Amino acid sequence: MSALKKAYIAGGCFWGMEDLFRVRPGIKDTEVGYIGGENENPTYHNHTSHAEGIELTYDPAVTSFKEILDYFFRIHNPTTVDQQGNDRGASYRSTIFIQNEEEKAIAEEVIAIVNASGRWEGDAVTTLEPYTTFWLAEPEHQDYLLRRPNGYTCHFERFDTFL
Repeated sequence: MSALKKAYIAGGCFWGMEDLFRVRPGIKDTEVGYIGGENENPTYHNHTSHAEGIELTYDPAVTSFKEILDYFFRIHNPTTVDQQGNDRGASYRSTIFIQNEEEKAIAEEVIAIVNASGRWEGDAVTTLEPYTTFWLAEPEHQDYLLRRPNGYTCHFERFDTFL
């Protein structure tokens, strides 16, 4: 097995994103949490300007960062500012948290592919933000939809691959 890597993304409520990514080929672990905000030790009820994000641990021999982003753009609406489904606010923004220049170039490439596809009504408003501390969400938010299979989610596969 190759050395595992991590990716950090946000696209609305973290429960639904985690549930769909957990079963993807090459994804070894998922965690939900808060990223890209101002306060230390954020919580569900106090995560000022943080996004509800997910940390994906993946095997690059099985899946790539580009493939992860392809799936990301298929399971949430990247054309709405600070909104997914019924959820509104900066916590629900569409963001890719960039760890290096290679990830930035890949993210820009995938966004251009998504926009050129015309599948969404409008262009992606997904932001590229530098990686910051990823704060794990409380235990009751981890694996939420595994424990509550009929719980709320606004995430689902909308398209086949963009790539």
